[in-house]
Amino acid sequence: MPPKPAETTVLTLAIVSAASNASTPFIIAIDGRSGSGKTTLAHQLAALLDAQVIESDDFYAGGTTVRTDDAASRAEACIDWRRIRPVLASLKAGQPATWRPFDWDAFDGRLGDTPRAALPARFVILEGVYSSRPELADLVDFHILVDVSAETRTQRLLKREGQLGPWERQWHAAEEHYFGVTLASHRFDAVHGR
Repeated sequence: MPPKPAETTVLTLAIVSAASNASTPFIIAIDGRSGSGKTTLAHQLAALLDAQVIESDDFYAGGTTVRTDDAASRAEACIDWRRIRPVLASLKAGQPATWRPFDWDAFDGRLGDTPRAALPARFVILEGVYSSRPELADLVDFHILVDVSAETRTQRLLKREGQLGPWERQWHAAEEHYFGVTLASHRFDAVHGR
């Protein structure tokens, strides 16, 4: 179920209020587990805020096979925050940013041939799991956690993916580590979707 319009309006007002004294582009991270509704919320907020949206999936770096390392290693490797940093830094400085996204169609580990670009905007949304990583905290102004029940997420994921096999489960375990350990003391500015 998509977020209710009233909830999205309240969240938009909170973001606008938080950004009222910002002198540089205001960067919002929308984080949450797979299937929680981050993308839907990002596009709703982008329409209301006239924001640029950057998908953290463009920076996927976790490999194309089932991994045998531990959940902590997978959480560290899944999204390449080192590639995200210069994109956010450029936008924060009021400069355009370009990057080459992971080629999900080829799914062989390479980046796509066609670069993506974002122009500076008053609001920039970084959407996806791992968008609130500590390594990006100095560039992000407002952190949103999208949090729904495990049952809702599972239903959405089954509808989207068709099945939840070993490849998907390895990343769910990595997300558990990320939210349970890496972000254990992190405070989100807003929690959405409960």
